Amino acid sequence: MLAIFHKQFAHPPQELISPESSSNIPSGKPGSARRQPKNPDEILRDFYAAHPVDSFSATFSGGAALACVGPHSRQPSRHQRLFCSIDDIYCMFVGSIDNLSTLIRQYGLCSKSTNEAVLVIEAYRTLRDRGPYPADQVVNDLSGSFSFVVYDNRSGAVFAALSSDGAMPLYWGIGADGSVVICDERDVVKGGCGKSYAPFPPGCMFHSEGGLKSFEHPMNKMKAMPRVDSEGVMCGANFKVDTCSKINSMPRVGSAANWAGWGDSV
Repeated sequence: MLAIFHKQFAHPPQELISPESSSNIPSGKPGSARRQPKNPDEILRDFYAAHPVDSFSATFSGGAALACVGPHSRQPSRHQRLFCSIDDIYCMFVGSIDNLSTLIRQYGLCSKSTNEAVLVIEAYRTLRDRGPYPADQVVNDLSGSFSFVVYDNRSGAVFAALSSDGAMPLYWGIGADGSVVICDERDVVKGGCGKSYAPFPPGCMFHSEGGLKSFEHPMNKMKAMPRVDSEGVMCGANFKVDTCSKINSMPRVGSAANWAGWGDSV
């Protein structure tokens, strides 16, 4: 799956942007040059080139695009891939949720027509419409190996998460125009974002207004560790939960504790 969002929709951590991303200075090796980030249309073309027969996409006004490989891809994957939309909310989901049946009953859904992507959209809508639970608790209730990206076309909100087991690949980076790129294929992100890319941290979620946050340890801050490539050049950062520090805050209660607390635009 591939998701690209204009910088007006998403505000990633500043550490994700490599200080070398705008440099055209050649590296120390003769004949080599810094790998430059690409524009969204170029990144989409690279994705299509990697999946020329079985990929499809949806683009939106304002600078958002979603692309994924169909469930019957000629390149078999051991992970389930789903794409769906409900009421102008779109979800790309890779993997599986082990407690899907339990959550279907919890959200009062029809089990015959509900898959993981539909469940994630319903959970998002519950949070967006001032549901009773904070976002980190809702995502932490999902048991399994998964990654997903949700895009709300009405509000422009972006929501992404990666399961805590680290079994699913997920990467993110910054394109040439500042767009946020999220993809489960390393070569696509690395080729499209130059030095400004990194693995998405397991057990974490990203929201366009609230930024990156751990859903396993919501009271702990995220720590960015500089990444250095084989040439000794700093390129983006790895993100992990800082277990030595906690965010000082009052316990969350009532409607202010939920999704709406991440930003009124949702």
